[in-house]
Amino acid sequence: MSEPRLVIFDCDGVLVDSEHLSHTVLQQMLGELGVELSLEATYGHFMGTSERGLLQVAAGLLGRAVPADFIAAFVARTFDAFRAELRAVDGVHEVVRALPSPYCVASNAPREKMRFTLGHTGLLPHFEDRMFSAEDVERPKPAPDLFLHAARTMAARAEHCVVIEDSPTGVAAARAAGMRVLGYAAMTPAARLHEAGADTTFGHMRELPALLQAAHAADAGVLSRLIRKTPS
Repeated sequence: MSEPRLVIFDCDGVLVDSEHLSHTVLQQMLGELGVELSLEATYGHFMGTSERGLLQVAAGLLGRAVPADFIAAFVARTFDAFRAELRAVDGVHEVVRALPSPYCVASNAPREKMRFTLGHTGLLPHFEDRMFSAEDVERPKPAPDLFLHAARTMAARAEHCVVIEDSPTGVAAARAAGMRVLGYAAMTPAARLHEAGADTTFGHMRELPALLQAAHAADAGVLSRLIRKTPS
């Protein structure tokens, strides 16, 4: 038990309640280009994607490349929305303050965005030296690279990590990394998170401490079984 267990949080939608705001901006901008999507369809197409993935999906919907300034305009308009309305996910401050395990955040978002959203919601002091971005690796989620990079940096083995994710993309990345995943089903249907590989799902942060305690207990049970089977 000398190696630490590690809790890895996604950022958008898990720590900060940003998904509704950013997807509303994206829906509006796509509408201005002639692509009419419901907000739910916008979530389905774009939730959990990196900037590179966003451009690829948007180009597919448009049938052509998006304007060269699309990302810059999207970031500017999203940050305006964040300044006006962004909040931490309900209950997450209490969860993070009470965590006995090492923890970090690993997001497809750029580090600049994470610093802004975590800073705006008062969470940055908890994550100042433990932020990992898709900018740090060659392949963003759904590849496992980001989670594996975070685990290595935090000196934890993949099988000792529990990931908190709210998108099928992030769940798939965690499973590919060999980590357990708790799916936060506040905006994504629980069934979609289970289909992507989530071990279990929950709908409010108040449920998370008990789920993490169960994960600790599962680890302890595995360890005791291994000890009993080890020849003397």
